[in-house]
Amino acid sequence: MQVIIEKVSSKEEEQAVIKAVEVTDEITGAVELLEGGNKSFTVSRDDKVYIIKASAVYYIESVDKKTFVYTKDGCYDTKYRLYELEVMLGGYFMRCSKSMILNLKKVRNVKSQISGRIDATLLNDEVVVISRGYVKEVKRRLGI
Repeated sequence: MQVIIEKVSSKEEEQAVIKAVEVTDEITGAVELLEGGNKSFTVSRDDKVYIIKASAVYYIESVDKKTFVYTKDGCYDTKYRLYELEVMLGGYFMRCSKSMILNLKKVRNVKSQISGRIDATLLNDEVVVISRGYVKEVKRRLGI
């Protein structure tokens, strides 16, 4: 891909134009970065509220109507529902089962199961299961 940077004289003239045959995850990520960097949201643990960046999230899971956010540093609660986070985070985050959103940037490798599901090993060596209904889209987005 060719990148062209042109110097302008004022902030008002700044703009980014992306010309692409197809809007890929990489392009979506670049757009998110240009529009204001990494998204962040609030989570809680031990009665403390934290603001975490989306890039720190490995996956998000809903269990018994509670939503849990998993990072390298552990597990947090959040007030957001799964569908709200799916829309809010976008980009490299995608649904991989009815109860889980996965950060595709945190996937180390995948292994197909006989049942049609996929085991995804994350960078922290945790394994999550991608349901059959989501396998095709996950493979497409991972370039498999």
